[in-house]
Amino acid sequence: MNFKGRDVVSIKDFSKKEITYILDYTKRIYPYAIGKKHTDLLKRKILSLLFFEPSTRTRLSFESAMNRLGGSSIGFADPSATSQKKGESLSDTIRMADAYSDIIVVRHPQEGAARLAAEFADSPVINGGDGAGRHPTQCLLDLFTIQTEKKQIEGNNIVLLGDLKYGRTVHSLAYALALFGAELSFVSPSNLKMPDEVISECKELGVNPTSTSNLEKAIKDADVLYVTRIQKERFPDPAEYNRVIGSYKIDNALLKTAQKKIIIMHPLPRVTEIDPEVDNTLHAVYFKQAFNGVPVRMALLSLVIGGNQL
Repeated sequence: MNFKGRDVVSIKDFSKKEITYILDYTKRIYPYAIGKKHTDLLKRKILSLLFFEPSTRTRLSFESAMNRLGGSSIGFADPSATSQKKGESLSDTIRMADAYSDIIVVRHPQEGAARLAAEFADSPVINGGDGAGRHPTQCLLDLFTIQTEKKQIEGNNIVLLGDLKYGRTVHSLAYALALFGAELSFVSPSNLKMPDEVISECKELGVNPTSTSNLEKAIKDADVLYVTRIQKERFPDPAEYNRVIGSYKIDNALLKTAQKKIIIMHPLPRVTEIDPEVDNTLHAVYFKQAFNGVPVRMALLSLVIGGNQL
């Protein structure tokens, strides 16, 4: 399967067969991600990391992935230190990064920015998160985590919890999980419900999600609880944020009402939504999940830059 030169803007740009291929390739590349094997597959290739929004895991895991593949990276994590401060347009910034590197990862607060970047770059563009829009590489690492922990994606009862209105990770993930035939439940405060557009996409794929604000009821039969942070930076009205912060709290007492086999995922960072006491339980897989960004992004980089495989 040839991915050379392809942009990674939305998970919807990929078929189920293509996603499955990427996940299978990630399994093969995993030993390189943990340093047990070594490669120079992308030697002399350069990755541009253009982060117009704060990031820890996405940016560092892309850097780690490129280094593990023998390549190098350039870029910025603070747009105020770039020519954007002087008024440079996003399209001109992209043109420059395109000239200096072989592939571009862009994170931007405006939804649609990654799609715009792809129009101005000849090199492949990967969406590292665009506002409240999509986050395709996070979606892939989430799928890989579920597949690894639960042996398959199909048939699992998966609860998506928290900020479902502004949470770009759950927008991409809901679509992909429906594509694989998972059972979906959406749990959120009434003013942070999953957008109708996402629900319609799930229904078109044959999955009819349930929506509720009752977490205890939702997790009784859940195989996976995917928790998201209430994102203060996405709220146009601070008063709206203050009304919903702390709506849900995952702790050991709550988990006693869930199945013993349930796993807890979170795209991180967390604030108050998961009690640290959960970290030491067998339910917690969110730190494994965060690491899985390295092999998944290694797989994508090697496929779209040169179509190369290990």
